[in-house]
Amino acid sequence: MRRYLIAGNWKMNKTIKEACELVNKLVAELKDIKEIDIAIFPPFTALSETYKIIKETNISLGAQNMWYEPKGAYTGETSPAFIVDVGCKYVIVGHSERRKYFQEKDELINRKVKSAIEWNLIPIVCVGETLEQREKGETNKVIEYEINELDGIDFSKIVLAYEPIWAIGTGKTATPETAEETHKFIRDLIQKKYSPEIASNLCILYGGSAKPDNIEALIRKPDIDGALVGGASLEANSFIEMIKKARSV
Repeated sequence: MRRYLIAGNWKMNKTIKEACELVNKLVAELKDIKEIDIAIFPPFTALSETYKIIKETNISLGAQNMWYEPKGAYTGETSPAFIVDVGCKYVIVGHSERRKYFQEKDELINRKVKSAIEWNLIPIVCVGETLEQREKGETNKVIEYEINELDGIDFSKIVLAYEPIWAIGTGKTATPETAEETHKFIRDLIQKKYSPEIASNLCILYGGSAKPDNIEALIRKPDIDGALVGGASLEANSFIEMIKKARSV
């Protein structure tokens, strides 16, 4: 049975001191919540220190990116071995910002996903369309292409995040009905491509300016299993409020 997952992607924010202050607040307020899964994705520099705080709690740790090789001459990159060593359970792969600013292509994303699974990490794989693609009516076409490019992937070992790129960091949010329509399309696609069981058990998050004001309406939809939260996860009170509202649903 699927469980809700609320994941906070901090992106390039928070010093180590700031990260620890935020995590201490989260632990204090969320320690009794067992009904849903909670994960945080600090910057790489803060992973080790934040893990010390959440190690024995109900909050899991994730990395925002990784390289697919465990070691080697890849200056500036972070390997799955390093991420596992520092205590991570999750890793985000294929975020639209990685695709846009760092020109990550589907082939590279596919290799990263496979590597993450090999290292017993749970990859949160992001898919989504631009505003131009949505206005042309190409949303489903884009989503299907990006999912089909995940070749040879065991979908029972990943989480998908639908991120309408036009809603990330803009304050715009897909309506719950619009988000659900795409989530259902994704689940139906996985059912046709793999099996009803895999589709039924697949956790699909919504990521696109999710915040306390809209989280309940979003996750009440049958195919939305939580959220990959950006800006609202950087402030303790708003992230805590989102998680408590998700718990109530």
